[in-house]
Amino acid sequence: MAAVQMDPELAKRLFFEGATVVILNMPKGTEFGIDYNSWEVGPKFRGVKMIPPGIHFLHYSSVDKANPKEVGPRMGFFLSLHQRGLTVLRWSTLREEVDLSPAPESEVEAMRANLQELDQFLGPYPYATLKKWISLTNFISEATVEKLQPENRQICAFSDVLPVLSMKHTKDRVGQNLPRCGIECKSYQEGLARLPEMKPRAGTEIRFSELPTQMFPEGATPAEITKHSMDLSYALETVLNKQFPSSPQDVLGFRCVAQGGVQSVTQSCLTATSTSRAQVILLPRLPKVLGLLCLDRTFYIIGSANDITYILTGELQFAFVCFLLGNVYEAFEHWKRLLNLLCRSEAAMMKHHTLYINLISILYHQLGEIPADFFVDIVSQDNFLTSTLQVFFSSACSIAVDATLRKKAEKFQAHLTKKFRWDFAAEPEDCAPVVVELPEGIEMG
Repeated sequence: MAAVQMDPELAKRLFFEGATVVILNMPKGTEFGIDYNSWEVGPKFRGVKMIPPGIHFLHYSSVDKANPKEVGPRMGFFLSLHQRGLTVLRWSTLREEVDLSPAPESEVEAMRANLQELDQFLGPYPYATLKKWISLTNFISEATVEKLQPENRQICAFSDVLPVLSMKHTKDRVGQNLPRCGIECKSYQEGLARLPEMKPRAGTEIRFSELPTQMFPEGATPAEITKHSMDLSYALETVLNKQFPSSPQDVLGFRCVAQGGVQSVTQSCLTATSTSRAQVILLPRLPKVLGLLCLDRTFYIIGSANDITYILTGELQFAFVCFLLGNVYEAFEHWKRLLNLLCRSEAAMMKHHTLYINLISILYHQLGEIPADFFVDIVSQDNFLTSTLQVFFSSACSIAVDATLRKKAEKFQAHLTKKFRWDFAAEPEDCAPVVVELPEGIEMG
């Protein structure tokens, strides 16, 4: 890890105040990274020091000892780190991955006592990219990570899959309409069709919210089916109602970046997890938000659990990070589906305008990390993002929506037009006649 020029006094303070992650026995040559940075591990590497408190993503790729140029798939995991916290992990030689099992408390305390001796083997956190990392993750809370990460906590670029059926018996192949073993394959397409149905290994799948495939309620009339197929607000509300509790007594904490100049009233309280004294800053202007908790110099928004602004946007950011830094293609597909659902829900923009104001900020930072032509379909040459945002802008820039949302949408549209030369002026495809397939048993009157 390259040395970072820093004032000695500041470096000393960050060493003692920041978090430390120790990873023992990681092989030389391993590609290792934290957040937006990555390096090739040297023989003395033992971890990272001076890490700011909050959510972080650590990722790595193992290398073949016989052929160091052969790099394994990207793997990673999220950690929620605290001020002066020490996390001790170790490399599993057998599995060629970081073992996330917690180290014995005695080992952690012994290492804490010798932390200064360990300093020479720890790389400093690169603060030059911290602002970018925060802009990509400021809605991801510890609760978001716990809800979405796989049960084994490992984010892997390649899915660990198993066949649905063992295929040991002829009846298993017949059940999936597969030919008997030994029958010659006559074409590439036939070969693909013969592949058995696969499923992720239990505990390895990212637990994204289930998005609906039916956009209208049961028993809907043809007119209602058409309406809900064009405006996906009903489908979006079903996701919100299904995934998130509605009791205002349930309280969650969401990490955020402290904003200067906040007009607030402060009071003191005891935290739910300890008897330490913390400060709560009341924010009366924010709907469904009870206050801002300042604990260990980290700020948390305290809001009711049905405050979707901080939950749904957190999932959008989580999916993007898993794709951008974890190389998980399934996360990119979920990001696209979730974004499509949000952008095509016109009625929801009137009801959840704060959600959409934050969505614009999130997209502003995310789109700065991806080439403009990335979203263009190789076959059709259609750009998923421009067509989706075109529908969004046609709704968000209308006179009926919240004035703040409308102004922000107009500025964002102008920014994208200038930066990427995307044309949003043409009529969106959604304005063309839509062919809607009706469920069985429903006929036009």
